[in-house]
Amino acid sequence: MCQASHRANSPCARHPECPGNVASDRYGEPVSEPQRKQPEFDPANPFLSESTEDVTILVPRGLRIGAALSWRFIVVIAALYVIVFLIGYLSVVVIPLSIALLLAALLAPAVSKLTTLKFPRGLAAGIVLIAGLAVLGGLLTFVVAQFSSGLPELQKQLTESLNQIKVWLIDGPLHLRQEQIQEFINQAISFLQNNQASITTTALTTAGTVGEIVTGFILTLFILIFFLSGGDQIWSFLVRSVPRRVRNRVDVAGRRGFASLVSYVRATAAVAVVDAVGIGVGLAIVGVPLVIPLATLVFLGAFIPIIGAVIAGAVAVLIALVTKGIVGALIVLAIVIGVMQLESHVLQPILLGRAVKLHPLAVVLAITAGLVTAGIAGALLSVPLLAVLNAGIRSLLHEHDPDPAEIDVLRDQAAQPNDSGKESEAES
Repeated sequence: MCQASHRANSPCARHPECPGNVASDRYGEPVSEPQRKQPEFDPANPFLSESTEDVTILVPRGLRIGAALSWRFIVVIAALYVIVFLIGYLSVVVIPLSIALLLAALLAPAVSKLTTLKFPRGLAAGIVLIAGLAVLGGLLTFVVAQFSSGLPELQKQLTESLNQIKVWLIDGPLHLRQEQIQEFINQAISFLQNNQASITTTALTTAGTVGEIVTGFILTLFILIFFLSGGDQIWSFLVRSVPRRVRNRVDVAGRRGFASLVSYVRATAAVAVVDAVGIGVGLAIVGVPLVIPLATLVFLGAFIPIIGAVIAGAVAVLIALVTKGIVGALIVLAIVIGVMQLESHVLQPILLGRAVKLHPLAVVLAITAGLVTAGIAGALLSVPLLAVLNAGIRSLLHEHDPDPAEIDVLRDQAAQPNDSGKESEAES
């Protein structure tokens, strides 16, 4: 019954299995089964592939892994860039907030001590804050008074040293003439006169910076009051925004980070006092002027690890060189090096211990990055930030089923995750 249609080369609709039902292309050539599954080329979409085959399997596995890591790395770097940009843009708020957090870590033990004596927390915070301002104001007043009283003597000794240098330039191996030295002095005066406009602009900029410092100081005090009086409530409010299944772990990590900050500030303050007293006594024995201002500079510089101590010690050595000559400068240099060795090998291991254990390379890199990113404020805040991140990340990675109620942030041991503490005990 299908023979007629087969002879006419027409397909058989009634019997699909008939041999006559073979598709052909536009030229009458038979088309095989795999070719029939290929989609036709669409002129309206010339950039679409003519094949539905997945080409991913044709890409080498190493190239696929590299591409996946690359775009994720780019996303992370872009996110970090946005965060750093926002921090820089909001530095007027971020820097006072960070300094207030540091001061809260320093003053929180005193507030806690007063609350144990039945003082209301708000009153205890006010008493500690007023006492801290009184100590700071008295110290600054004393330093300024000492500097003002010692400045004339320093100027006199500086003039004598310059005269000695002038005599050495004339009678020494260089054999310079008086006219050459005077010409150099005249060139220096001319340089100052020609750049008077830029110097004035710098002074105005400095005045503007002083205004920003005053504003930041007031904002820091305002934030510090709330941190001391209700810091725990503020942190609990922030933790509520975290998903419930990880809320306890994040809460514990934050508390351990703040405990690490408390330990760091407490130990750094103790080390700064020892450095200032040691170097100050040495300067007084040698007879270097401005002992109190230099000791205060050493105290403040100790809060910027490594770099701050080097700068403060260099200033002390230079003043000793100007006032006491090369022998006095060498003695002061030996005193500074001795105190720094005592700090790095004895004080820091005992006071910091394992609560804030940071590798020296990490400290140097953090200070350098902070200095490049945010100047002096970045150098001051970089190491405390590193300590907080170190304790918090260790808690998130190594601690299981933590209980926030068991953590006392004012104890050094609170900076260590329980699991790591058990491991260290097992090792010992």
